[in-house]
Amino acid sequence: MAQFTTLTSRILPLPVNDIDTDQIIPARFLKATDKKGMGDNLFADWRYNPDGSPKPGFVLNKPESKGAQILLAGDNFGCGSSREHAPWALIGFGFHAVISTSFADIFRNNALKNGLIPIIVDEATHKMLFDLVEEIPNAEFTVDLATQSLLFPNGSVNFPIDPFNKTCLLNGVDELGYIMGFEKQISVFESRA
Repeated sequence: MAQFTTLTSRILPLPVNDIDTDQIIPARFLKATDKKGMGDNLFADWRYNPDGSPKPGFVLNKPESKGAQILLAGDNFGCGSSREHAPWALIGFGFHAVISTSFADIFRNNALKNGLIPIIVDEATHKMLFDLVEEIPNAEFTVDLATQSLLFPNGSVNFPIDPFNKTCLLNGVDELGYIMGFEKQISVFESRA
């Protein structure tokens, strides 16, 4: 897993509530066991016409959306079934953080295990961020994981993250990598048994 410390990017607004994992990555793409190319199918039913051509009005297809690495979504993001393909698709497209007022627990855990930061903000901040992006579309925001803060023009807000996942992300290790960091201590302990 890639190390995550800070990220500065524009925000891509998607003001839709209750976006479930089947909307993030439709079930027909779940046969893949490789993350490669998964971003091409992110929001496939919203992004593409039945003939496979891009829908020009969908936010991910707009030229000004290219390069945005932070998704600002509506309430209750990632609800629905427990598919790890959802964070794979978001990361594959280029997102490294998603902001919402709430995340489904399974989605949040899958996101953290794959290096995608789920940022929870309160309703007033959520509304303010949508207003800010509308007012200043090219505004840059910074996610600082060490301080657990989201910085934006004229302000900042802190977000929660559990200490274990924070440590793993800051060090660029998954759960197994974290345990392997104690290999010497484990060997010493086992030699005493």
